[in-house]
Amino acid sequence: MDEMMNAIKARHSVRAYLDKPLSEEHIGRLRMMTEEYSRESGLSFQLILDEPKAFDCRMAHYGKFSNVKNYIAIIGKKTSENEEKCGYYGEKLVLNAQLMGLNTCWVASTYKTIPEVLDVQKGEKLIIVIAVGYGESKGAQHKSKELKAVSKQTEKLPKWYQNGVEAALLAPTAINQQKFKFSLNDDGTVSVKTGFGPCIKIDLGIVKLHFEIGSGRGRQLVWNN
Repeated sequence: MDEMMNAIKARHSVRAYLDKPLSEEHIGRLRMMTEEYSRESGLSFQLILDEPKAFDCRMAHYGKFSNVKNYIAIIGKKTSENEEKCGYYGEKLVLNAQLMGLNTCWVASTYKTIPEVLDVQKGEKLIIVIAVGYGESKGAQHKSKELKAVSKQTEKLPKWYQNGVEAALLAPTAINQQKFKFSLNDDGTVSVKTGFGPCIKIDLGIVKLHFEIGSGRGRQLVWNN
């Protein structure tokens, strides 16, 4: 958990990358993760290598992306459950990539879909992509809300719960919306509710993972949603 917490603190969104191919070691480890998370989530995580066209479009240039030639495509049926899984398992991959010395960025719309490099089955669609590579910089910390803005309880909090919320505040969310609110229930379970906004269910999966890591309870944490 300490290692993953270090990744949470160190990882920032990176949009500009060095014109440098991924090493064979990094490719191998990314492939292992995409296979593992595909099995666990029921989604299809696909590593796309040396493909510059997706981020060579007007929207990508507007989003200030440069030299993005490698990315993870997450594919599946677009349901609320799958979008939450997409965020949860995608962020697992992102944090592990950070520990490997790679940089990443979640990308919801500022790219062009390149169908010939994707394996999309009937009834499935591309949900989101994650840019990956060696960044020109390590990125910058986003502005965060205060704990009291995202937790129903703000006083006499158990340390594990407070740590979980603080880790969630470091999670990447679409346009940095941070539209989530946690509450600690009398039975020791935790609830988290979201507002409305783009990619809100993906954000939910990401912040749940961050909370689990920060709280130190991992998958043993009981969610009551």
